[in-house]
Amino acid sequence: MEVTPLEMTPVHMSARSHLGENQVAQPVKSFGEFLIDSLKKTNELELESERLNAALAAGRIEDISQVVVASQKAEIALQLTLQLRNRATQAYQEIMRMQV
Repeated sequence: MEVTPLEMTPVHMSARSHLGENQVAQPVKSFGEFLIDSLKKTNELELESERLNAALAAGRIEDISQVVVASQKAEIALQLTLQLRNRATQAYQEIMRMQV
């Protein structure tokens, strides 16, 4: 009687996961690219807010809530950008104060 060794076949995941384990990894952005994309998005929100404010002043918008929401989005994005700038400046100053 011949005894054959057990062969372990790899188990492949066939179910979809909400955690993303079976998704293809996307290229990772550098910090500079992430920062540039964020600044562009902030600028777009500011321009959209200005466009809606001009349309409201011209009487082309009936629902003022659109203008208020766009304005608040732009304000929050700008405040976040300023806070990130302040934190980066503080970190740079702290590094420059370190003695080598």
